[in-house]
Amino acid sequence: MNVVILGAGTVGSSIAEMLCRHKHNVCVVDSSRQALSLVEEKLDVQTVCGSGCDAVTLFQAGVQTSLLCLAVTSQDEVNLVGASLAKAMGAKRTMARAFNPSYRDLSTFDYPRHFGIDRLLSLEHLTALELARGIRMRGLHAIENFMRGEIEVQEVALEANSRLVGQAVQNLNLPKGVRIGMVSREAGEFIPTAADVLQAGDHLVLLGARELIDDCRKLFESRLPRKQNVIIAGGGEIGYNLAVFLQQKHANVTLMEADGERCRFLAARLSHTTVLHADVTRRSEMEEARVGKADVFVAATGRDEDNIVCGVEARTLGCARILGVVRRPDYANVLEKLGIDLAVSPRDVMARQVLAMVQTGPVLLRSRIGDGETEILEIAVRRGSAVSKAPLHGLGLNHALIAAFEREQYVRVPRAEDQLQPGDVAVVLVRKQHADSVIAQFDTPND
Repeated sequence: MNVVILGAGTVGSSIAEMLCRHKHNVCVVDSSRQALSLVEEKLDVQTVCGSGCDAVTLFQAGVQTSLLCLAVTSQDEVNLVGASLAKAMGAKRTMARAFNPSYRDLSTFDYPRHFGIDRLLSLEHLTALELARGIRMRGLHAIENFMRGEIEVQEVALEANSRLVGQAVQNLNLPKGVRIGMVSREAGEFIPTAADVLQAGDHLVLLGARELIDDCRKLFESRLPRKQNVIIAGGGEIGYNLAVFLQQKHANVTLMEADGERCRFLAARLSHTTVLHADVTRRSEMEEARVGKADVFVAATGRDEDNIVCGVEARTLGCARILGVVRRPDYANVLEKLGIDLAVSPRDVMARQVLAMVQTGPVLLRSRIGDGETEILEIAVRRGSAVSKAPLHGLGLNHALIAAFEREQYVRVPRAEDQLQPGDVAVVLVRKQHADSVIAQFDTPND
């Protein structure tokens, strides 16, 4: 497949290296001849020297025949314009990196739709999502990310005294617009069918509007689960985004940051997070923050060495789980030996997103969640496809659930009588072994 990368910096060159390993044809565009020379020394790629938002340069790079154009320069505006031009010139899919969080805030303006970009991503935002997923364990943030935050996703535990114990899913009488996306129990995880019977202790993933889920939550559990105490070291963009995710999901969050001005910025924007002006490289200040009593400690400073040191210190103080951000790949092998439970690499997170987009057929994005045997897919509904010819209840999509769909500018949880239309984008949960057969129903016959 032909892939064009705008930007030959650290991110662009690492993505190019990864795509080359997967046998894709790569062209790298950058305005710096020196940066391109460094890429050429290491990789067998084509290069074009010029601006990423210049149509002539993009034409020379071959975006008109590319499967994917990735705009990952250090300038948001170049990324937005470059990815938009590439899409208009014929690139099948485009992705742009954005540093400014306002570009990703769909509540104020839908930049991706305006510029015709398939995906607008932040490396820091993705890393925070991965950390949040590691804290919550069941991959709920992965589902939220696919649904662009427009659908509420909550996990509930079915208590033994609930009247729903022993009931089949089809008899639950949940509000319309609320679906059970996944069930987790000791025997494993599965996507429920209408005939599946719930058991005491099941953990259920509910999808729907916030007010609807809040109203029906008491059917499953009489009291909210205990809040986790999470301490985040580092108030940069990763730490800030992680605090935003967690404070919205009933966690007690403390954020430690050494820069006083940054602390004031964070305190003004994180209404449900305790912001401490503290240096995480000092044991005394970690003790004062009661790191040893926390359920989870996340090392998310801007330096790998600091993350490793304070992560090890948190472990010696008695913290139950340690997560850390590590950018250098050569550090990955030693982290487990040092007692760090989960290390997240921003480059690896971005690489998974890119590989998911380098897909043929109707699949736009693909990721694994939960136990790894369940996949979440973002799939375009094509004209003439099987899923567009009948209401959802008549499709017979076994081992799969259409969790949400986007039509025009709206994302919502579907009802059984809804029918997908060409041009819709569906978010589908499916067991891995059945993914290919489900994807085929979204594709145009003989395509």
